[in-house]
Amino acid sequence: MNDAYLFHKQELFEKLRCSDKGLSAVEAEHRLNVHGPNTIQEIGKTNAFVIFLSQFKSPIVWVLLVAIVISFIVGELVDVYVIAAIVVLNAILGFVQEFRAEKSIEALKKLVSLKAKVLRDGTISSIDAADLVPGDVILLETGDKVPADARLLESTNLFAQEAVLTGESVAEEKFAGNFKKEVPLADRKNMVFSGTIITRGHGKALVTGTGMSSEIGKIASMIQEAEPEQTHLQKKLKRLGLYIGALVVGIAVLVFLVGVIRLDQPITAILLTAIALAVAAIPEGLPAVVTVGLAVGVQRMAKRNALVRHLPSVETLGACTVICADKTGTLTHNEMTVRKLFVNRAVVSVSGAGYNPEGQFSHDPKLFELLLRIGALNNNASLTKEGSVWKVVGDPTEACLLVSARKAGLHVEDLHDQFSRVDEVEFTSERKLMTTVHKVGKERVSYVKGAPEVLLKKCSRVLVNGQVVRLSREEANKVLQQTELFAKQALRVLAFAYKPLSGVDKKPESDLIFVGLQAMSDPPRKEAKSAIDKCVSAGIKVVMITGDNKVTAEAVAKELGIAGKAVSGEELDVMENFDSVVETISVYARVNPAHKLKIVNALKAKGHVVAMTGDGVNDAPALKTSDLGVAMGSGTDVAKEASEIILQDDDFVTIVNAVEEGRRIFDNIQKYLAYLLSGNIGEVLVILCSILFGLPLPLMAIQILWINLVTDGLPALALSVDPAELGVMKRRPRKPEQTVFKGLEPYVYVYPVILTIVTLYFFDSALVDGLPKAMTIAFTTIVMFELFQAISCRSVHKSVFQVGLFANKWLWLAVFASVGLHLLILYVPALQNLFGVVALTLVEWLWILGGAIIGFAYLELHKVFFRWVE
Repeated sequence: MNDAYLFHKQELFEKLRCSDKGLSAVEAEHRLNVHGPNTIQEIGKTNAFVIFLSQFKSPIVWVLLVAIVISFIVGELVDVYVIAAIVVLNAILGFVQEFRAEKSIEALKKLVSLKAKVLRDGTISSIDAADLVPGDVILLETGDKVPADARLLESTNLFAQEAVLTGESVAEEKFAGNFKKEVPLADRKNMVFSGTIITRGHGKALVTGTGMSSEIGKIASMIQEAEPEQTHLQKKLKRLGLYIGALVVGIAVLVFLVGVIRLDQPITAILLTAIALAVAAIPEGLPAVVTVGLAVGVQRMAKRNALVRHLPSVETLGACTVICADKTGTLTHNEMTVRKLFVNRAVVSVSGAGYNPEGQFSHDPKLFELLLRIGALNNNASLTKEGSVWKVVGDPTEACLLVSARKAGLHVEDLHDQFSRVDEVEFTSERKLMTTVHKVGKERVSYVKGAPEVLLKKCSRVLVNGQVVRLSREEANKVLQQTELFAKQALRVLAFAYKPLSGVDKKPESDLIFVGLQAMSDPPRKEAKSAIDKCVSAGIKVVMITGDNKVTAEAVAKELGIAGKAVSGEELDVMENFDSVVETISVYARVNPAHKLKIVNALKAKGHVVAMTGDGVNDAPALKTSDLGVAMGSGTDVAKEASEIILQDDDFVTIVNAVEEGRRIFDNIQKYLAYLLSGNIGEVLVILCSILFGLPLPLMAIQILWINLVTDGLPALALSVDPAELGVMKRRPRKPEQTVFKGLEPYVYVYPVILTIVTLYFFDSALVDGLPKAMTIAFTTIVMFELFQAISCRSVHKSVFQVGLFANKWLWLAVFASVGLHLLILYVPALQNLFGVVALTLVEWLWILGGAIIGFAYLELHKVFFRWVE
């Protein structure tokens, strides 16, 4: 509806056949079938056929197609069929890899999709925004991304940032009023629009436009996602591939020219060999290797509850040196339970656990009903029972206040009917207060909750056993002392106050009457301590950040095993030498988002790679500034959009798992590169040296292509899914500037030389038995060398015998498949003729295996020696 802002609320309900109680689930499903999903159509989405055709765009494939044409012209039909088969197989292999990667990313986009709080069947539930339909009633609060165009039904201090639509960066105030005449889009104050951000306040709205019918849908082409971002590693490897490609093409031309001059073999055979050499040696798959490796890793991380929004962040994970984690929900369960009250100058114990509102008070709750009432009404959470389980929508801290009130027989629904809310000043981490104004009969009263040390400064009186008396300095100090005692028991403390408002009083947060404290516990996650120990072993510093006071923070840190100095936000504000001492601090208490930004910048200035967690709107700058922004799955949409990774379960262990997965991915890319490059370099050296030494060509074009596709291809794929090495989290983090080739010197420089020396020695020795026999031996020697090397590549840091020789079953399957196929070539007559080979004797096999073991032994001994030196 383009003109929804012009209609009165009741008229809209009639037009959309709905009410302010929302739709039924059955009606919503029917409307979803009629209107379609609430999504923007994707432009230029890649389909399977396009992905398959893209496999033929590579210049390498063009070179192969030229080879096919040349072979056909000179009558080498066998070569035509074999090379054509290799082109098709290569295309299928590339297609399968890319298609799987595309599907993985598509599935992840669905997982990261926007959620919406909606009224269905009269209850609040969280659903995928894609399932919203016109007529739905949605609830909005600070930090939400508006999921659909909607007309406001209720609003409290509601502001929306609409830059995506209007270009205006200043947030606009919204209200649930009416318009009598048409106004421009930017002036429709009673509407909120899909894709805009709620920066302040909360409200209730009626969905009027979804998907392509929304305002953002009408300009969909403007908000289509950009091309997928390439990682630094992909860019580097693409450049490297071009350099190597240019070098290899030059060598191939040299091979052809020298071959024509010095060899008495047919020119066509030399030409095809030169072309095959260029095809086999150019590492055109390098960037693709990274893409597939990252995509597979991202899929694995999603199964472990870490959703990666940007592929480049996976590289950063392996280099992370500091994790700054919010205490609540990340290091703790975020299932708050009120344990103690301080009211009427006495401590009251509360029994029960979790969100089940069953429990007892050690004193009669009628004596402190006001304290519990303020907690229930100064509150934006909701508590509902689904079957036998109590569910919470909203902040867990607020939810536990509803539970404590319910234990005393106070039901929030009844309270709202008696004390309707007429105004609100929302909580922010800077103010550390939240105020609601309620109508009590014909009077108004403000209810305030917040940090005790902040709220007490605004109180002048105190309620004791129903009597209001002056709040003396001595009494205020006793309250703060009790707060500290609660904090030492790892309890989080909130203070509560109220103030009757006269008609002219516009200061609901001054001259307050203090009522009492509610102290709640949020037990640390059992697995968090072991995850922190794992971080210490991995050389990663864990920093705990919390809004709790310093004493509570220190108690929780001690329980979790986080060692180091603790500072409060106030101390941080006046600390002059913070940059020089930041590495000694492990606990930050009573911090606000500006402090988080300061912490990130100080750590980065010291050369650290920083992961920062956050869930609020104001956390977005720190998340953006950090090297790795980590948003909570339960957090605001703004925080999620500023992050690289979203934790579906808000669990610290998931961050550590993600770092481990990041290291595994980087290791596997290294293994893949070590295998791919050393084999390619070895083949080039064998051909080049044979020509320089005046020997016949030791390999035919078909043999080179076979090595490239089968011998290289199958084990390389298996290496890309290699499990994490034992002790991967006992290594220091790699430096961000560290090249991916660090530690690969023996594979890239020395191993190809050993392969070349052994291959040419065997080839030259076998020439007395004829060229076919010598070529078969050279061909088989290279195949065996590369298969033994694949086994060694299971780790570029440790001996393969240390990491588990048989840990990767796919690698052994690939090795046996490659050996089996090679045996077929050698001993099936039809294939012997096709590949120009002859059968080998047992003695020849033993010599070849012995030579390959020499190369394997070098790699293993090199790793053992250098680990011993280190």
